[in-house]
Amino acid sequence: MTSDLAKMRALARKLYDEAVRAADPALAIRRHFNKQPPAQLAAGGRNILIAIGKAAPAMLAEAMQHVRAPVVALAVTHYGNDRAMPGATVLSAGHPVPDEAGLRAGQRIMEMLKGAGAQDRVYALISGGGSSLVPAPRPPLTLSDKQQVNRLLLAGGLAIGQVNLIRQQLSDLKGGGFLRYAAPARVTALILSDVIGNDLGAIASGPTVAPLGTAQDALDLLAQHGLLEKLPPAAVTVLSEIDAAPAVVSADNYLVGSNESSLTAMYDAVPPGWAAQIISNRLVGDVSDAASRIAEAAAQASSDRPQALVFGGETTVNLRGSGRGGRNQELALRVAMLGRDWQRPWVFLSGGTDGRDGPTDAAGGLVDGTTLGRIKASRVDSMSLLANNDSHAALSAAGDLLITGTTGTNVADVQVLLLS
Repeated sequence: MTSDLAKMRALARKLYDEAVRAADPALAIRRHFNKQPPAQLAAGGRNILIAIGKAAPAMLAEAMQHVRAPVVALAVTHYGNDRAMPGATVLSAGHPVPDEAGLRAGQRIMEMLKGAGAQDRVYALISGGGSSLVPAPRPPLTLSDKQQVNRLLLAGGLAIGQVNLIRQQLSDLKGGGFLRYAAPARVTALILSDVIGNDLGAIASGPTVAPLGTAQDALDLLAQHGLLEKLPPAAVTVLSEIDAAPAVVSADNYLVGSNESSLTAMYDAVPPGWAAQIISNRLVGDVSDAASRIAEAAAQASSDRPQALVFGGETTVNLRGSGRGGRNQELALRVAMLGRDWQRPWVFLSGGTDGRDGPTDAAGGLVDGTTLGRIKASRVDSMSLLANNDSHAALSAAGDLLITGTTGTNVADVQVLLLS
């Protein structure tokens, strides 16, 4: 690898790190409370703080610095992200597949909210991943049923908004359910968005926002994607028996961080001498189509000076094989294949801002024009691995996995293509 290519790879990683730094959940909470200090409590009231999602511990820790006693505080996050916090309970649960720990956490939240009175103030600190972390399945749906549904949805090629619409109808907490349990207490929600377009009803499946749709909408989506007949019978029963979305008490919902903010941070961090451009903040849909869009942007980029093309979004993968990987790893591998004949040195990074991509230890991939050669030199077939959805093995063979560890935040995915 040439020194110039090594420098480009280092720059791509630096820009990713800037994106993650811009999504720091503690800073997001701090900015909010500096602008809008917490309201005074009524006599005998309590501040009830409940944080759910991949950024829950950091959001809760910062909020507790601003909200005065008496405080009751709980955070639910994914395994490996929990930490001891004086004055608060921190629980960990399964993600992306819900588990028994998440079921208990959801029950704990509902018990806390049921105890809230009109004199109390509830703060919901919400970040991506919350949907899986607190499943709260509607009876007669069991956790096992919910896990089966979740696996079907994740492998079914649905957009994240469609997945969340269906999840909401099967849960007691999603789609405004949080508010139904908290009434009559006033609820303030501070939301860190991992959803492209920042639809508050889609982030963590919208616990403090009206549902994205109805049970009939969910049934229609499942039928369109050939998933209805694969559902456990209890899920069909729940969806068939819901008449309409119940009325919910409104909350004060505030967006405190998003993918767009991270893309701007990447753009601002591009060094002098490079031409920077945010190509798209909606890189969504099938991962193969997203790779083609990136290749088109590369073909249209000027060759007069080095280019830094920035993207953000959240793609989907249709699982056809049994391999390991994630949408960012597969996107990186597909771009490596499309870029094999590009006539200028290039580097491409695709990573999840949470540091996790699918059921792997990687955040994504960092590839360049030499990646396919290094995969071949390792005596593995990149095309066969891609066909088996085994992008993790392919990138591992090349040494091109993006390994960051858990970042403690989540504002979806970011990409950068550097063209010399």
